Amino acid sequence: MGKKVKKEVEPPPKDVFDPLLIESKTAATVVLMLSSPEEEVLAKACDALYKFASKGDENKMTLLGLGAVEHLYKLISHEDPIVRRNAIMVFGIMASNHDVKKLLRELDVTNLLISQLALEEDVVIHEFATLCLAHMAVEYTTKVQIFEQGGLEPLIRLLSSPDPDVKKNSVECIYLLVQDFQSRAAVRALNVIPPLLELLKSEYPVIQLLALKTLEVISKDRETRIILGENKGLDCLLKILEINEFSDLHVEALAVLGNCLEDVCTLQLIQQTGGLKKLLSLVGVSTVPDIQKNAAKAITKAAYDSENRKILSEEEVEKCLINLLEIDNDGVKIAAAQAISAMCENLASKRAFRLQGIPQLVQLLSSDNEEVKEAAVTALANLTAASPSNASAVAEAEGIEPLVNTLNAQRDGAIANAATVLTNLATQEPFRINIQSCGIMSVLVKPLRSTSSQVQSKAAFAVAAFGCDADARTELRNAGGLGPLVELLYSKDEEVRRNACWAVMVCASDELTAVELCRLRALDILEEINLSTGRKNNFSEAALEKLLDNNLSQKYSQMGYLSSSNIITDGFYDYGQIKPGVKFLSLEELSTQELTDRRAVIFINAKPQENPKPSSLLAVEEKAQDSSYEQTILSPSISRKGSREKARYGFKIYYSMVSPMEEKQELSGQRCSLSKSSTREKGLRKGKGKNEEEKSKEVSRITSKVQDEIHPENLHWLPPPDFILLDYINDVSKTILPLTTTREQVVALAQFVADKMGGPIERDKLHDFSWELHISEIQFELKCNVVPIGKVKKGTFYHRALLFKVIADRIGIGCSLVRGEYNRAWNEVKLVDDSPQGVAGLLLPPQEYIVDLMFEPGFLIKQGSAEADQYKHI
Repeated sequence: MGKKVKKEVEPPPKDVFDPLLIESKTAATVVLMLSSPEEEVLAKACDALYKFASKGDENKMTLLGLGAVEHLYKLISHEDPIVRRNAIMVFGIMASNHDVKKLLRELDVTNLLISQLALEEDVVIHEFATLCLAHMAVEYTTKVQIFEQGGLEPLIRLLSSPDPDVKKNSVECIYLLVQDFQSRAAVRALNVIPPLLELLKSEYPVIQLLALKTLEVISKDRETRIILGENKGLDCLLKILEINEFSDLHVEALAVLGNCLEDVCTLQLIQQTGGLKKLLSLVGVSTVPDIQKNAAKAITKAAYDSENRKILSEEEVEKCLINLLEIDNDGVKIAAAQAISAMCENLASKRAFRLQGIPQLVQLLSSDNEEVKEAAVTALANLTAASPSNASAVAEAEGIEPLVNTLNAQRDGAIANAATVLTNLATQEPFRINIQSCGIMSVLVKPLRSTSSQVQSKAAFAVAAFGCDADARTELRNAGGLGPLVELLYSKDEEVRRNACWAVMVCASDELTAVELCRLRALDILEEINLSTGRKNNFSEAALEKLLDNNLSQKYSQMGYLSSSNIITDGFYDYGQIKPGVKFLSLEELSTQELTDRRAVIFINAKPQENPKPSSLLAVEEKAQDSSYEQTILSPSISRKGSREKARYGFKIYYSMVSPMEEKQELSGQRCSLSKSSTREKGLRKGKGKNEEEKSKEVSRITSKVQDEIHPENLHWLPPPDFILLDYINDVSKTILPLTTTREQVVALAQFVADKMGGPIERDKLHDFSWELHISEIQFELKCNVVPIGKVKKGTFYHRALLFKVIADRIGIGCSLVRGEYNRAWNEVKLVDDSPQGVAGLLLPPQEYIVDLMFEPGFLIKQGSAEADQYKHI
């Protein structure tokens, strides 16, 4: 028998514990357990942390402070699937916290999470990995990371997961990612449309809603809309709209449809299948403001295309939009007005909105909601554009006053469009007059000062539209609107600058406004603009010309030329050629300057004083030098401020305050009849029969009598009348005007002018004609640089040419005035030559001639000839 061997049992290792159940009530202890090498401990610790973090955001912050995120980061790639699953669950629940997300981005956890989306992974891992990614995809940088790390493809694949939570998290993450255009293009290439449409059939509303939101974003791209149509997505959307149980999805479904309706083909398809009629019907019966609003927005998007507008008009979309204007919801009213703005590009729609739509839009101008007001006035701007009938409808709906009030609105868009509507109405004179009666020009001053280029442009355009009336220009000038208008000429915005130039051109139609514009440096700015090839425009050139045409003194000074249409009137003065950058002074400023050796300023004023004031102060001092000239003088002179007592020079500053009855003075055989009293008349008009002492007493008595009535604030400077020039004009009217032909009148006038200015001069003795000394003597006599042209008895080229032009303009002879060099100036006239012999009745074109006023007065020199060049330059 064999020997029985006894088997010995090996004792357990000394370093191994029996199974030990550990319980902990502190998060810190559980976090320490995440460092355990045992899978079971790790799994249980992660499970405990998941439950702890689920209780609230404060617990998540506690775990973050204990360093749990760093430990869990190491565990999401653990070999044990349970440990990995539980760790990702903790990540998924903790990622909703902002600070946790920030740390996860620093740890670059997205790549590890994406790797857990493989098909073979547990569905729970899918659920919480997508949940974590959805939380993190809120941040732009994480979106970029997910896209670049290839996260879109597995997320789209998981849209077909059997687990609803995985679907919900995946579609939410995709929705956040496609906010970026790169992701939108990528999901289209990955064929995201079919699974998204499948989600619309889900029994979970949240999944349906997220799918619609995602479709709304990606359908902004035309290529996606085509794919959507190919997959019968429009049918799915319309079915949702037809089911009342899905009313909570109607708003989002309409948003997707709104994108789809932008394509003509899609809209035609919907129309053909009856879907468009159903859509409009749904809007008509719905009482949900969001549905109504989104339907109007869908129409707006579609109406941007001309073909779409035709289709919508065929379905009578105008009635639907008019009804929406009556809904008691500001958001719906805004959306409806915006849709009307888009639809009224169609002429048929414009007509359809006239009777009912325009009155309702006018009512909305009085809304307390500034956005409603802006949408309504924008619609009116589009409706009245190139439509006099719609403009009339606005006026008939009593819209003028609300529109003027809207110029004081808070939103720039409302102000700009209100100005546009008023401008559209101004094309019809009755409405323009009505608008002006509301003080439109005064109200436009504030928009002209706006910082918005859109408002500035439309306000300037409105000024141009209303500035065609003299009263409107006066109102703008008195309201201080010319300054802000001139400032707009500096604008860098091309449209603002162009409209400002246009407005200046229109406003410069009268002399007072033109002078004020020049004072505000409009002329200088326009010259700068016209020197720039990039800034000038047709209106800037026209504005400069118009400004100068109504400020002839400055035009002649700067350009050295006045055309036959530039009629010289009283108040004109020849300042001489002005250098660039030199300020152009007014006649009043020049009159108050001390006597200098500069060239005399020759001024024109052939009318007596007429200035309606409550009292009269006139004085005349006659000079023995020339019995035909009566010089007006006030002694002692009264300064403009009423403070100076002493006369500064013999050519006194002349003030006149005449009562309305005195304003109607008649020139009948006397140089000037001033009917204040018989005593004054005797003192002013019959002074020649008295000796010097009596005249002096008479003037002093008159001055003393009325001086107490004078208030300095009522004084207004006026240049003294030039009675000699008045005599010239009267004489020419009697002797030259009756001549039968223009040629005879020109020759006779030339001889008349030369006779009054020193007679003809021999060419070789021109240097002996001491006209400079004569002018200097007049300046010294008057103690002033300003000289009335009637005082000049020895005049050279530029004196004679000016006098010729002044008188020619008064008797209707068309002539120009041209300044040359070296004190040269000449007049150009156009005359028709006699027909050639044997050609009776032939009408020849007029020829241009220079009128000789110096050497052979009355001789006509053909323009372009050698004699003409000699006259100009020698």
